[in-house]
Amino acid sequence: MAKARLTDRMVALAKADAGERLELWDSLTPGLALRISDQGRKTWIVRYRTLDGRQPRFTLGTYPALELKEARELARTAAKDARAGDDPAARRRLAGAAAKAQPIKTLTDLAEAYFTACETGEWQPKEKKKRASTLAEERGRWRRHLKAELGGERVEDITPDAIRKVLRAIVARGHGVTSNRVRSLVRQMFNFAISEDRLILNPVAKVRALGTEQARGRILSDAEIKTAWLSIVDPSELRKPAKESSGGPERVYIGPAVSIALRLLLLTMTRRAEVSGMRLDELDLAQAAWTIPGSRTKNGQPLFVPLSPDAAALINEALQLVRLRPDANSDPSPFVFPSPRTPKKPITPGSLSHALRELRIALGGPRFTPHDFRRAGATLMTGERLGISPFLVGRILNHTTERGGAAAVTVTHYALNEYAAEKRRALQSWADLLAEIVGARASTSNVARLARA
Repeated sequence: MAKARLTDRMVALAKADAGERLELWDSLTPGLALRISDQGRKTWIVRYRTLDGRQPRFTLGTYPALELKEARELARTAAKDARAGDDPAARRRLAGAAAKAQPIKTLTDLAEAYFTACETGEWQPKEKKKRASTLAEERGRWRRHLKAELGGERVEDITPDAIRKVLRAIVARGHGVTSNRVRSLVRQMFNFAISEDRLILNPVAKVRALGTEQARGRILSDAEIKTAWLSIVDPSELRKPAKESSGGPERVYIGPAVSIALRLLLLTMTRRAEVSGMRLDELDLAQAAWTIPGSRTKNGQPLFVPLSPDAAALINEALQLVRLRPDANSDPSPFVFPSPRTPKKPITPGSLSHALRELRIALGGPRFTPHDFRRAGATLMTGERLGISPFLVGRILNHTTERGGAAAVTVTHYALNEYAAEKRRALQSWADLLAEIVGARASTSNVARLARA
């Protein structure tokens, strides 16, 4: 066993004979040695004595990545730990075994664990289980923006710079708000990793949002509401601008079910996911009532929706479309708006947004969304033409901010149908005003019927 006071020059020049392995032990640092293979690889090792008398060998690193001075410091630390009862070699073996057994190695592993925990309700950072529609959107963002770029990287190797690179690429494609949503998703995933003791720090904490957010405050004018309504009823004359790859302008197609669902958004002022996922067992058409369970509302509170005659008539039209499906008898759907391909699933909320996006492109006007319908209805209801109180409109919109105060428990647990009569009158007034806006002719009764396809 060669032993000498090692120097930087000696370490740099040391070579082993062909077919042999050379070990140079440092006389200045007990237990430290430089192991040199006949291929020229140089490895630092340390031998120390444990409290039970064993003398294991522990690899510190390779030269030149680990220089002599650093190797001496690490060797002294290992010897000190051993005297205190620790065994660095045993600790490393345990850490290696734990790493092999770790189910969350890469970002893809983390994503699947995160989505599963959200779906089962195990992970509820806001004390509320995420809705299926929210998770579907998050899975889409993961597939489109993150999986290919970072999915194969080890979780602990993902840096703030790597995340910024992904977000900047999204912004460069003109999707600033989407980049913010992707950032939010990654932040949530890493928070989950921290809760699982997989990480200590969240790298997204050092990454600022890159997209510019604008508060949603667009109010549709009467003319815009009329144009949108009539176009939804009959889009046959609408054309999108021609693409370079196509021969001419493209026709805008809005299916009958989507057309009905979009009009119900305006009449009921409910959310797109609430309308698109409407179930038969939620309806009592004899009482002109629709009760949405808390599992399908944004705030987790059930919502009673009185149906105006116009809204009820549209729902009956949708049910007639379901009855005309070839699979209506063999595979009945529980949904009012079943998917064209899978009757046991409803149409997606995104299909309503897509239809409005196609409509907007064809009309050439400003962008509007399903939520703009909801906001327009609320604004017109509280305006001077109807004069309905914001308090009651808050009940219709199912806003939790309207449920505070001493009556909160009563409202939540005992009064699902609170203000039912008032809500019914308000929604009927809104239906009558909407009929005037879109130019429908009044019937012989005191209820103005809305134009239908």
